[in-house]
Amino acid sequence: MTIQRLLVAKPWIWSFAATAIVWIITVLFTGGASSFGLSQAALTFAAFSVIVGIGQMFVITLGPGNIDLSVPATMTLSGTLALKLMDVQDGMIVVGLLASVGIGLVVGLGNYILIKLLRIPPIIATLSMSFIVQSVAIWSNRGLRIKPPETLAEFATSGLFGIPNVALVALILSAVAWVLLEKSIYGRWISAIGQSTFAARMTGIPVDGTRLVTYMLCAVLASVCGYLLASFSGGAALNMGSEYLLMSIAVVVIGGTAVAGGNSNIPGIWGASLFMFLVVSMLNTYGFGAGVRLILTGTIIIAVILLAGGRQSGR
Repeated sequence: MTIQRLLVAKPWIWSFAATAIVWIITVLFTGGASSFGLSQAALTFAAFSVIVGIGQMFVITLGPGNIDLSVPATMTLSGTLALKLMDVQDGMIVVGLLASVGIGLVVGLGNYILIKLLRIPPIIATLSMSFIVQSVAIWSNRGLRIKPPETLAEFATSGLFGIPNVALVALILSAVAWVLLEKSIYGRWISAIGQSTFAARMTGIPVDGTRLVTYMLCAVLASVCGYLLASFSGGAALNMGSEYLLMSIAVVVIGGTAVAGGNSNIPGIWGASLFMFLVVSMLNTYGFGAGVRLILTGTIIIAVILLAGGRQSGR
């Protein structure tokens, strides 16, 4: 297999190659003094992007028009209510996690009810749901910043053998997602739906049920991410999920998942998440502001979409 064919067959290689380049440039600028700390920070913060990115990837794989814009609000509500429920008690950690999962299930169900029963396009339905969820989060938060239980906070901020615990959680979730996509009938169903909804229906695939499960799965992953992020940050904030709206989409696209649906890529989400964090770190190191970061992010997404379109048309 030639290098060109390998890059086309394994698009996630691009994201890891770009990650390595940006890491080297950043480390060289600092004289190598921050290499370990930078790597640890990259793994930690990339883990949150990976978790929400996996959920968004499942939804996007369903085909054109499928996207979940309620991810940030779901993260905020999950983190807020979970911390209030746990009330700094170690004995309530599992209860808080179950509550977060429950919030995700409810939000995902609500999203699909709007999409299916009211026939609202996913982008509008999930955006509308995000307003509702964010309003509930604001009402329940009321300006309070409740701390997570000490054991949970310690878990979220520590690591094992130099690998952050949140990164290990993201790795486990990635492995589960890979099994679902590659080894289960559910994975074959969402790929088939993404390639052709009509053909999927004709072959007897439960399209509506599969889409419902997918939107619920995306919301659950966003909720779990909010639970972990609030624990890592020492409390929930009303804007804690805001940056993950663009990020959850960016890591999916940059990671090599087909924007048109039908083809997903979990390794690429890791490469893209690490890349996005390191780009921000590099820009901060060189003294650039948030505006430049946003412009660069948008430019990268557009470039990747154009390259993906070129690769597909050239096959």
